[in-house]
Amino acid sequence: MEEGLVSVDRFCAGSQAYFLTHLHQDHTRGLASAGGWRHGPLYCSPITARLLPSRFPGIDASHLRPLAPGASASLSLSSLTSGRPLSLRVTAIPALHCPGSLMYLFRGDLGCMLYTGDFRWELGCDRARRAKQALLDALGGDTVDLLYLDNTYCHPSLNFPPRPVVAEQIVNIIRAHPDHEVIIGVDTLGKEDLLLHISRALQTKIWVWPQRLLTIHLLGIDENHEIFTTQTSLTRIRAVPRYSVTIESLEALNTVCPTIGIIPSGIPWLWKSGEGKGKPKGRSPAKSVRCKGRDEGLIEMDFDPLSPPKLFDKDSYTLPYSEHACFSELEDFMQTVRPSTVIGIVSTSFCYVNPRHHFRHLCSDNDDGTPTKNKGRDTDNLTPKRKQNGSATPEERKVRISSSSLYRSKVKRKRKEGCGARIDDTEELIGIA
Repeated sequence: MEEGLVSVDRFCAGSQAYFLTHLHQDHTRGLASAGGWRHGPLYCSPITARLLPSRFPGIDASHLRPLAPGASASLSLSSLTSGRPLSLRVTAIPALHCPGSLMYLFRGDLGCMLYTGDFRWELGCDRARRAKQALLDALGGDTVDLLYLDNTYCHPSLNFPPRPVVAEQIVNIIRAHPDHEVIIGVDTLGKEDLLLHISRALQTKIWVWPQRLLTIHLLGIDENHEIFTTQTSLTRIRAVPRYSVTIESLEALNTVCPTIGIIPSGIPWLWKSGEGKGKPKGRSPAKSVRCKGRDEGLIEMDFDPLSPPKLFDKDSYTLPYSEHACFSELEDFMQTVRPSTVIGIVSTSFCYVNPRHHFRHLCSDNDDGTPTKNKGRDTDNLTPKRKQNGSATPEERKVRISSSSLYRSKVKRKRKEGCGARIDDTEELIGIA
């Protein structure tokens, strides 16, 4: 089997260049290998490059290749099967998922491929409009042959309000509980804008754990220490690791003083069909839909975008402050890109929402587009039809995509995921479709 040429969010030996979309744990597996990262050049945003040493102290900084949003880099690769040189040009596009997050547009001898990673381009957002224009400028009229799409919320029932709207809803909930301690579940990176909005609206400091405070300062936020603190006595609002907001922890805190928990995320709206453990306690679904998954199983989705419900019990709220694109935003993105074919980058142990199910009419390739499982291997192989465009060479090549599965845990557990893709070169050639 031919080893990979380029890997995105997948870090194991065998590729000639590596790309990191952002620093969330599910996208960095393999970077903490023994002895530090030494497998090859690692491209990422300047913000990610600044944060990496604090997350992975053993990483060899000489391998880092910071790529600013809108910037491009040329790659000279070599086919291990034929020995032929291959050229790729990669352009970084703002993903607006969390600080430092990027999409990668690859153009050259392998055609034109776009890997979104996790992203959210909200409709009507100025930053999203600028990012969209940057992508169109980089494409220069070319067709995206293969799109890897963030399909986390790829279902018509999942249309979240813009983040600023949900941020104000969270402020209102906190105001409605003036005598309560407040814990907000967040990740190790991301939702800084939400915390800043809460602090400014309520004129209060916010407690964060020490590692989180280091990340905030590395991002250049609150350098004067006016907003965030590690002293619990200075504020009633605490931002804590998301997985620590559980029924048990809230019950324990309420034995000491009145406390509410807030989980700003779209994730709690999903649960596995047939397993009551994942359903909100004491509340019937506001809206439930059933959809086919990758393995023809069914999942149930619970979502009421108009009235954020309580989660678990009276002490905890969940609101759809999502850093992933909702369905209407995914549809708008597909209408902008109109790729030949599309693959979802997120799968779970119980569901793979194939974006072609909803967006086939926006793809120029009429094939089904579902990756075919290669017997005896741990990878998915796809040979998309290719359209001739400015980035393709006369001799089109087969592309093999290797993507690992993603496991999404229940809300009260730490999220454990795997994702990524590897672009491999093979000896077999295909003609222009």
